[in-house]
Amino acid sequence: MLTSTLLLSKELPTLQYSFTPERFDESWEAPLSTLLGLGRAAGADFVEFFLERVNYISCLAEEDAITSITPRLSTGAGVRVFRGKADCYVSTNDLSFSGLKAALEKGLSILGLQLPAPNAFIPEINLELLRDYASKRGKDGWLPLCSSIRDMGELLLDGTAQLQQKATHVQSRRATYFRDWQEVLVAASDGTFARDIRLTQSVGLILLCADGAHRASLAERAGNTSDPNFLKAWDYKEAAEHIAQSAGKMLYADYVESGTYPIIMANHFGGVIFHEACGHLLETTQIERNTTPFADKKGEKIAHEALTAWDEGRTENAFGTIDMDDEGMPAQRTLLIEKGVLKNFLADRTGSVRTGHPRTGSGRRQNFAFAAASRMRNTYIATGEHSTDDLFASIDKGIYCKKMGGGSVGATGQFNFGVDEAYLIENGKITKPLKGAILIGEAKEIMNKISMCSQDLSLAPGFCGSVSGSIYTTVGQPHIKVDSITVGGR
Repeated sequence: MLTSTLLLSKELPTLQYSFTPERFDESWEAPLSTLLGLGRAAGADFVEFFLERVNYISCLAEEDAITSITPRLSTGAGVRVFRGKADCYVSTNDLSFSGLKAALEKGLSILGLQLPAPNAFIPEINLELLRDYASKRGKDGWLPLCSSIRDMGELLLDGTAQLQQKATHVQSRRATYFRDWQEVLVAASDGTFARDIRLTQSVGLILLCADGAHRASLAERAGNTSDPNFLKAWDYKEAAEHIAQSAGKMLYADYVESGTYPIIMANHFGGVIFHEACGHLLETTQIERNTTPFADKKGEKIAHEALTAWDEGRTENAFGTIDMDDEGMPAQRTLLIEKGVLKNFLADRTGSVRTGHPRTGSGRRQNFAFAAASRMRNTYIATGEHSTDDLFASIDKGIYCKKMGGGSVGATGQFNFGVDEAYLIENGKITKPLKGAILIGEAKEIMNKISMCSQDLSLAPGFCGSVSGSIYTTVGQPHIKVDSITVGGR
């Protein structure tokens, strides 16, 4: 096992490396540093390897039976090669030295680079001492502590049973759970050498009630990182109670009348609109594509002065929390908007190279098959100065959006979102339930109409799809008031 500044290209086929196949540890330093040096000798400006092992399982309960258990084991690596502002990405399932070398060669060739001549020297890449977040926080022992398949099934069936007990006019009941364990290692030609283990879990209940032509569909989901006992501590009785109560109110609710209203959006998952309609527009991938209206607005006012927003990877156990991103950069807090003024964008390495914005620890990907891109982590509107009562008291007639549903967002921030649970506000008070509400707007307009924020910030788990696949994120906000928005209905 040899890594030397005197290593010649022709000697590579004779090298023998011994590294731990079932764990990413210091033994991977020698082969990776050699491969990184090979890439640099070929003319690449920067080379990065991302190695991954995954142990995933999901479970679905429908009515009173477990109908699906889906395990998945995978191992793979990706190599990213930069030449100027151009880059390419190649992935492989072969983590042998020859397999990683073949992936590197492919990436080099895509950028018009070739391996150096046989007598060319391969520079040594001096990697930092392994930054091992997994060992530092005791994560190596997490997987055996997670719930067994038997426990998963029993808890999900207990959840669907509670829905049957607590709700009326039940048409269907479902409970879902998944556990995603991931070990990653990042090594790059700038000396980055870092390892982490992530444990992400989520559990939820879904209820559909029907009585003749009346329908109500509600769901509630909880998510967690870093707690092997998460599922065992899940309060399925409380979750079922919340859903059953909401479904009962929505089942016979009147349909909302279309129009323009002031609205109050609840905390927790209400933050999905900021995530979708504004958060994505602050990722450098959008600047690269020229699809954000905020590209040249840094330092300028883009929202109401009542609005301050953050993106960060450090909140304990939140769904988007990471100790390091998928480029090996430690997690940090990024102030996006302060009192209405745009302060920062979210940048990965590529975004930083191409736009000039500093990296923010936001390089994320679904798995080794995707190149990292600038993505959100825990993204939320910060607490404000008002009480929730203040918000309601400011509205004579409007709509309270208590639980948000699905929706869609256009490339430059146009959005429409359904509201699963809504109520009419009259003279500052919540009155009758409403259904069928759809919020319609545009990011650069709606941000200036968020005029009041309360003090009850709450976070919710979410799933975000973009150029680097589907990742785990957090959305959130306190209760907020939007002065006016178009509401579609009947």
